[in-house]
Amino acid sequence: MTLKITDIVLTYPDGDRALTALDHVELAVAPGEFAAVVGPSGSGKSSLLAVAATLVTPDSGTVTVAGQDVTGASQATKTRIRRDHIGIVFQQANLLASLTTLDQLLVMAHLSGGRPGKAEGRARELLAAVDLLGKEHKRPHQLSGGERQRVNIARALMNRPEVLLVDEPTSALDHRRGEQIVTLLADLTREHGLATVMVTHDLSALTSVDTTFTMADGRLSQQE
Repeated sequence: MTLKITDIVLTYPDGDRALTALDHVELAVAPGEFAAVVGPSGSGKSSLLAVAATLVTPDSGTVTVAGQDVTGASQATKTRIRRDHIGIVFQQANLLASLTTLDQLLVMAHLSGGRPGKAEGRARELLAAVDLLGKEHKRPHQLSGGERQRVNIARALMNRPEVLLVDEPTSALDHRRGEQIVTLLADLTREHGLATVMVTHDLSALTSVDTTFTMADGRLSQQE
């Protein structure tokens, strides 16, 4: 499994007691598998993504990314794991206003020490994959909401991650554009052999996924 979360417990202090955000959670996602996690607000979905992304260290349990147990790793190692092995698609695109579409992707390669010539070729391939060729020199304010989210996805794939974590990708889009984004994520997951986990409230998005999990009160269960 490219992403494996084993017996994860995560608590947060809440006054004089502890609030359990994740209660012995188990999740395994294979290469080429598109998994969705649904559940009400406050159920633990965002905490699950944060743990999978190595942004939050759980109280107990293990997180394995691309065969490496990263649970107790140093912050420097976790930063490297996120840079080299995990792509994150945030709910808001958070694009840099001063950069062109192409440069949004090239910055990622620069941060990982990639060679400029190869990086540009990779960036253009990804922009073609998300149907943005011809918009390389547009800045965020010149793009639609759906186009900005496509840049967000391409940027997350720039450093060839094995794991893709996606947070509510359709929340700011109308139904048609949201459907296109989820279909694109499904296609890219299979084409690139990604282990993809998408948190969503949009039940219509589930037609494109392989596996659906439900989160409730910090517990994760797989839908039949």
